[in-house]
Amino acid sequence: MYSVICYIMYSMFIDISRVKAKSGKTYTRALLRIGYREGGQVKHRTVGNLSKCSDKEIDAIRFALKNKDQLPDILAHGGKSDYSSRQGASVGSVYTVYEIAKRLGIVHALGSDRNGKLALWQVLARVIDQGSRLSAVRLATSHAACDVLGIDTPFTEDHLYNNLDWLYENQNRIEDRLFKRRYPENKPQLFLYDVTSSYLEGLYNELAAFGYNRDGKKGKKQIVIGLLCDEKGIPLSTEVFKGNTVDVKTMPEQIKKVSQRFGGTEVTFVGDRGMIKTRVIDDLGKQEGFHYITALTAPQIKTLMKNDIIQLSLFDQHLVEVCDQEEKLRYILRRNPVRAKEIALSRQGKHFTVKTMVENKNLYLQQHTKAKVDISARDVTVKIKQLKLDTWLSVSSQDRTLTLITSEDLLAEASKLDGCYVIKTDLKKEIADTQTVHDRYKDLAQVEWAFRTSKTFELEMRPINVRKEKRTRGHILVVMLAYMIVKELGRLWTMVDLTVEEAINELSTLCLTEMCDNSVAVCNLIPAPRESVRRLLDDAKVVLPPILPSNGVIVATRKKLPENRQQ
Repeated sequence: MYSVICYIMYSMFIDISRVKAKSGKTYTRALLRIGYREGGQVKHRTVGNLSKCSDKEIDAIRFALKNKDQLPDILAHGGKSDYSSRQGASVGSVYTVYEIAKRLGIVHALGSDRNGKLALWQVLARVIDQGSRLSAVRLATSHAACDVLGIDTPFTEDHLYNNLDWLYENQNRIEDRLFKRRYPENKPQLFLYDVTSSYLEGLYNELAAFGYNRDGKKGKKQIVIGLLCDEKGIPLSTEVFKGNTVDVKTMPEQIKKVSQRFGGTEVTFVGDRGMIKTRVIDDLGKQEGFHYITALTAPQIKTLMKNDIIQLSLFDQHLVEVCDQEEKLRYILRRNPVRAKEIALSRQGKHFTVKTMVENKNLYLQQHTKAKVDISARDVTVKIKQLKLDTWLSVSSQDRTLTLITSEDLLAEASKLDGCYVIKTDLKKEIADTQTVHDRYKDLAQVEWAFRTSKTFELEMRPINVRKEKRTRGHILVVMLAYMIVKELGRLWTMVDLTVEEAINELSTLCLTEMCDNSVAVCNLIPAPRESVRRLLDDAKVVLPPILPSNGVIVATRKKLPENRQQ
């Protein structure tokens, strides 16, 4: 875990050293550094590398540092300096998100070469303001992306699309670096895994297929996304499957991934009802030390009751455990009264919908003597099946009047398991007690929350604006890394009365002040933030430097909006 280092910054200075090589050539290294005091000792931290700056630019920065208190007056009253000032790019959000990415090890995992920096910008852009690769380039024109990240050459949306290919090709290396940073010694023993789907607007994505659509978008092709997390809900790896892949078929890859890359000697998989089934359990049994925690479906619960392994009377608000000694399995039973009430209210609402439909049909039959009763009855029957009420509710007709028939016995049978659930595991009691098994299964909600955050407006995983398989997988990796940052910011800003998105927008209002020599920016001053921005920075434990070197890189999109408007 990240530990906060409290220090007092007392000076910023330029550190210049010259080294003479054996060839006789002299090399100069110039660093912008901060001095601070930590634990009674004076230490230094490098803010930026100025080695590529000209002597004139370094002199300008040195002048700004020397006269930082009087600089506004000097510029305002036209002192002897030829420098002028103007508003620069937004810096608050990009610098903050960059510091969090560095803290989480994302910067190190991606690397310091050009592809690593472009990938990092794609991740930061996803956090700051979601959209396509084109919008990420436009975002770089208004935020100090190149200066903060040290990107020294311009880029367009084409470079970012190609960078998605690089991300996919290096995904294992990136995930392994993040994992080793998080678990340098002891590997985790419990893994949370779940899948979701994301619909596509187009038809030509190489992974697109029709399947079970969790987004409720009928007629839309989709992709299936799996997310593997540790027990605290921190993403470890993500994987993309064809849109028609069923949940259970995604598990073998995860078992292989954990056994070969992430797992220790004892590993427990936590997955929902549709994930860990008989075949997966068999696969887990082939791996020594691999266990599972999952839940049972309603038919499986009824089978256990029929075989007298569990009884309905055992379901209570408090946890009850039943051991099957023959199968060496444990079942944790509970009835959730809140969930039971929700299901009952939902059932009543559906019943009311059908009842209203019958009343409307009867009124129509009375007003239209030639209307056929059997057609109206058929429509009501279809609606009952659609709402899954057909086990206890039916419709009959007599004298051109439809009547709903409720079987009280069947209704009682259908509602007896309302709010009841059974958790199944092969873990021994010495490893995990009843409460621990229950709580670990409930931790799957963290993966569901990761999907909810990633798919909605906060990170906008969808719509997916790429077609090629590699770029689709690279895009999903970008979203996973962005979610890690959003999750950490949410933790840091717990006491702030803003959403993460609102806080990022607030930070974006902090802009640089450019110092220019003949209209050419030579360095950037970061003004003191207002109170609302300062609090966000303090809570995130981010300290902005007073000066940010300018590398003069200008980013522009290849596609131009005026040209598209003319077309």
